[in-house]
Amino acid sequence: MHGAGSGERPPPSSVGTGAAAAAVVVDRAGVVLFSTPGARTLLTCPPGSPCPALVAALQEAGHAVEGHARASGRPPGLPGTLVTAVVPLESEGTAAADAGPWLVLLEPGGGEAAGAARRRAELAHLAALTLGESLDVAAVAQTLADLLVPGFADLATVDLVEAVLVGDEPPQLAASSEVRLRRVAAAQSPGVSAEHLLPVGEAIPPLPESAVMSPLMEGRAVVASDIGTLRATLGVNPKTLRSLIPDGAHSSVAVPLYARGLVLGCLTLWRGPLSDAFTGDDGAVLEGMASHAALSVDNARRYTREHRSAVVLQRSLLPHAARRLPGAETAGVYQPRAGGTGAGGDWYDVIPLPSLRVGLVVGDVVGHGLHATAAMARLRTAVRALADLDLEPDELLTHLDDLVLGFCDGPDSQGPDPAVLGATCLYAVYDPVSCTCSLSSAGHPPPAVLTPSQRTPSFAGLTPGPPLGVGSMPFVTTHFDAPAGSLLALFTDGLVTSRTSGIDEGMTRLREALAQVGGAPLGEASRELVGLLTPPTPADDAALLLVRTRTPPARHIAAWELRPDLEDVARARELVATQLAEWHLDEAAFVTELIASELVTNAIRYVGGPVGLRLIRGEEALVCEVSDTGTTQPRVRRARETDEGGRGLFLVSQLADRWGSRFTQGGKTIWSEQALGTPADGAVALVGP
Repeated sequence: MHGAGSGERPPPSSVGTGAAAAAVVVDRAGVVLFSTPGARTLLTCPPGSPCPALVAALQEAGHAVEGHARASGRPPGLPGTLVTAVVPLESEGTAAADAGPWLVLLEPGGGEAAGAARRRAELAHLAALTLGESLDVAAVAQTLADLLVPGFADLATVDLVEAVLVGDEPPQLAASSEVRLRRVAAAQSPGVSAEHLLPVGEAIPPLPESAVMSPLMEGRAVVASDIGTLRATLGVNPKTLRSLIPDGAHSSVAVPLYARGLVLGCLTLWRGPLSDAFTGDDGAVLEGMASHAALSVDNARRYTREHRSAVVLQRSLLPHAARRLPGAETAGVYQPRAGGTGAGGDWYDVIPLPSLRVGLVVGDVVGHGLHATAAMARLRTAVRALADLDLEPDELLTHLDDLVLGFCDGPDSQGPDPAVLGATCLYAVYDPVSCTCSLSSAGHPPPAVLTPSQRTPSFAGLTPGPPLGVGSMPFVTTHFDAPAGSLLALFTDGLVTSRTSGIDEGMTRLREALAQVGGAPLGEASRELVGLLTPPTPADDAALLLVRTRTPPARHIAAWELRPDLEDVARARELVATQLAEWHLDEAAFVTELIASELVTNAIRYVGGPVGLRLIRGEEALVCEVSDTGTTQPRVRRARETDEGGRGLFLVSQLADRWGSRFTQGGKTIWSEQALGTPADGAVALVGP
């Protein structure tokens, strides 16, 4: 599509009438910026020159005019029968809509014409005040249609380019036959029948080039005072005509929604037999309204694109809504806020950890939109990287806090980032073997817990630390029991706060709602909780992560304590072989014996003290753990041919699918995992849902 370019826009085109509009645009100093041919026949002020007659008219209407064109008294040089109506126009950089420039409508005639001019002026002013209130494309279109019916027209329809509806830039096409419009809004009074008209939601059939369509493609209004002439001019078959022209209409005006040289859509108005026909003056006023509406539609389109991008990015960064891991079953829900910039920085994550453990994360960064979503992505990535180090929750948050301070104070930083500075985060680790949960909070509310023995949920009694980026204050790890079948609800404050209630009231409502839906499947329960706790138009985004704990049966866990004597290495191998034979995993016996003997040997040789050996048979992996009282981080090194030792961890790293170590309250644990094939029917069954 192409536009008329910069400079003066041609007057509205007419079909079946020779009416011409008389309108002038004047700046704050009274200088004429634009005038229609009809206005030039009434005034002697060409564009670019001051017009004292119009300045006087503006002053009489109560508008303050600056500059050398000040005047007073009766507007000199204007015919006595001329009626003026003044419409304030918004202009970039002005402090208020009434600060200029102004659209001055000139119309010869007496009282009836004056009333019509005033009504048009009031309508244009009302449109300027209301059309920019919404950032929803369809809502802007419907507001425009409702403004014009029934006071100005008997029927109004708004059709938009299909690309605009999804936030995309409309294509730049030259022919009307290439434009694809869809009806978005309509408003009707009894004066015209819309029974056979295309309803809202339907696509408008392409229309060939004609005397009607050409001006519309150039951004000009088309006034049709004779419907018969319009039917003949459109050049489409009778069936299509019936779907485009309502029954009983005798006059019409079509105005393109024109912005940045592109046609975004079209506003079409119809009048019935009891109303006067549209005139060129109506077309001139509607062009101004349509121009304002087009800017509002374009702003809404840009918001739609940004909102869609933010939501897509947000959802792509979150894990799958439902997951079933060896240690827990999870289900998450993210609810964007209504209106505004939509998606924000609330997030959750589920991280599989060694030894069937599960890392659970929920957090909230400050703000909304793409910037908040990007900040959330940085924090989520940092948490995942730190979780891979198998740190205690308080240690992980301490490192995360340092990273946030680095985000704000690094050499490439532009200053404190409000999105990450002050963000909150809760990190929890569930151990399905010991059925315990360890968690720490950086300014985040505690999770709700419903164990099988509880009738009503409670909140974990943690000691929250400061939000991220505050620094200088420690984080504390809290431990609590969570037997198989326990339900944990991790959430952000957007789920429990609203415009009318605080967080304490919201957490009470969360406890009641969780008790109500706690027995339902997790996916269903998470959706019901969000529906019960959030209003239809939430003021903030919210994230909810539901977790139902699971644990392997006792017969799939074997643990022994060994003496700090190298003679017990042979006993360790014997214990492993016997246990794997009992589990029908003889094919894994040789490798597991070798791994266990190397880890036990290192623990006895370099640490001493009691040594713990534990095997865990999971659904997909066999875990071998060796614990000791040492606090030295083990490292793999490549032994030389003449070295007598130094090959143990290297051998473990080659035999296991993955391995690592973590520090505990009593020392450290070195673990290894070997993938298992498809288990025999009934061979492995975890306790819990």
